[in-house]
Amino acid sequence: MTTSRLAQLAATVAVIAALLFLGPPLLVQLGAMTSRVGFPIHMLGGLLGLVALVLGLLALFATRPATGKAGRGLALGATGAGVLVLGVVLAAAGPTAGLPPINDITTDPADPPQFSALLRAGPNADRDMAYPGESFAAQQRVGYPDLAPIERPTPVADSVLAAKTAMEGFGWEVVRADAEAGAIEATDTSRVWRFVDDIVVRVRPRPDGSVVDVRSKSREGRGDLGANAARIRQLAEALR
Repeated sequence: MTTSRLAQLAATVAVIAALLFLGPPLLVQLGAMTSRVGFPIHMLGGLLGLVALVLGLLALFATRPATGKAGRGLALGATGAGVLVLGVVLAAAGPTAGLPPINDITTDPADPPQFSALLRAGPNADRDMAYPGESFAAQQRVGYPDLAPIERPTPVADSVLAAKTAMEGFGWEVVRADAEAGAIEATDTSRVWRFVDDIVVRVRPRPDGSVVDVRSKSREGRGDLGANAARIRQLAEALR
């Protein structure tokens, strides 16, 4: 009884897919790989996982008892690995389906807060930190219609302090807090991939208190899977 070559191929692809899919997150956490390198490799692993699933299913057919070919265990393993990868991909992508492919979100698209201290911070020194304009604003209004300026019944200095305290409580790294200017700047690093996003908060006076605007911008990628909007909602909830 010969082993099905298709089953062998499916198993090989499944092993490679598992290494590429699971290895990068671990290496990024250990500091042995950057997120910029690791995430594309991870995505490639996911794609190969789907290929392994298709090959595994074909191999299951090729190793059915009537064929007299061995390798059904390899085919089952490849199919199982493919199903696992597909499940992880669907679980991650499901909640973000339909979100706009933008990575610069703000409570005031018409007059977004501007970065100052973070303009000169590390990789940002060579980046365009300007808000992309109406192309992003139009998509944000459709994808995140709930985002709006945060009104508070407290003076500017008190709102700045409240925002700074909340941001530090979230684990964000505050790099600037200027009560007189009504401005806060901070960064937030994601747990798994160590992606760094930049945040700027602007607080302006109004007759009965102050109004807080927030802008959150990713350093990597085109879309953000809703991370920036979720961050703004988190701060808004803490300030209300």
